Amino acid sequence: MKKLFRSVLSIAVLATMVACGSAADKSKEVSDEAEGQVEEAMEKTVPIKLDQSAVSWVGSVLGGYSHQGTLAITEGSLDMSGSNIVGGTFTVDMATLTPTDSNYSEGHTAEMLVGHLSTGDFFQVDSFPTATFVVKSADMKAMTITGDLTVKGITKQQTIQDVVVDVTNGSAKGSLTFDRQDYGVSYVSTMKDMVVSNNIELTIHLKM
Repeated sequence: MKKLFRSVLSIAVLATMVACGSAADKSKEVSDEAEGQVEEAMEKTVPIKLDQSAVSWVGSVLGGYSHQGTLAITEGSLDMSGSNIVGGTFTVDMATLTPTDSNYSEGHTAEMLVGHLSTGDFFQVDSFPTATFVVKSADMKAMTITGDLTVKGITKQQTIQDVVVDVTNGSAKGSLTFDRQDYGVSYVSTMKDMVVSNNIELTIHLKM
């Protein structure tokens, strides 16, 4: 009788342990699934609103004056994890280069500037109609995004500085300065090229 009681008790304990283990496993599965759903909800790809986004540019000439203007963004998206940028890409239409300054001497116009910047002396727009930036890494604490900038078919790593993301307003902004010589953006004439600053300054405005 005692042996029978012990056997029944052992079976009961074993059944309880199995049931508890099964419940624990199911609970862990639910917890893991919920955690995965939260992470998935936090990480998403957001399209850029093209009509509200643009790249501003500044190019300087030795002697103290500069030209500035805008370029349109034709496609792009940002990979977001919460309020942090973790990836993304955008494309600029070089044919939309538009000066917004009035620094022109007599006989020179904004239209003439655009015409010259579109030639082989500079961006050769007919052969290279777009420029792109592809995010490779981001350090939001340092407010920097590093990625590949492609201009005139040449790709170089560049870093966007002073990155500010405003999730409430759905916007992101940053600045990038690159050396035009790295991309073959230069006069054929060395003497003429020497009076133009090598640095081209960009301010990137993205609306999500």
